[in-house]
Amino acid sequence: MEKTSEKNTATFTHLSTLSQYLIPFGNYIFPLLIWTNYRDKSEFVDHHGKQTLNFQLSLLLYTLILALIAIPIFITVFLQNIPIEAVFNDHDFVIRNFNFQANIGMLSIGITAVVLFGVLKFVEFFLVIYASIKASNGELYKYPLTIPFIK
Repeated sequence: MEKTSEKNTATFTHLSTLSQYLIPFGNYIFPLLIWTNYRDKSEFVDHHGKQTLNFQLSLLLYTLILALIAIPIFITVFLQNIPIEAVFNDHDFVIRNFNFQANIGMLSIGITAVVLFGVLKFVEFFLVIYASIKASNGELYKYPLTIPFIK
């Protein structure tokens, strides 16, 4: 049975990843600080710290892959269609000289990558909350689709 302080520390390790919305790289810095301070003191906190960091590193890898797909596609499509002419006519916004038909496949892939990124961030938020609840109940939790970088 885990002590209350161990449960609280493990819970806070998960919740500290939400600091990314206020502090850049807070989702890596704060869990790493908590985990390195408590990993030798508690096997329970060690497990949750590793899970948290592995999940955040996995999300970073997935985000980089999606960015490597989406960014070159959008840049290529944009550069192929220069000059793009945008006109405001009677409260309407019209884009001329942009060939959507020739680029619909590439744009679909790029937009899919952006949507997947949004879904990834949405799911991340709820999985962090769920993992925090599991930790506060004294249960071990393993994030789905996580690559075990730290063993």
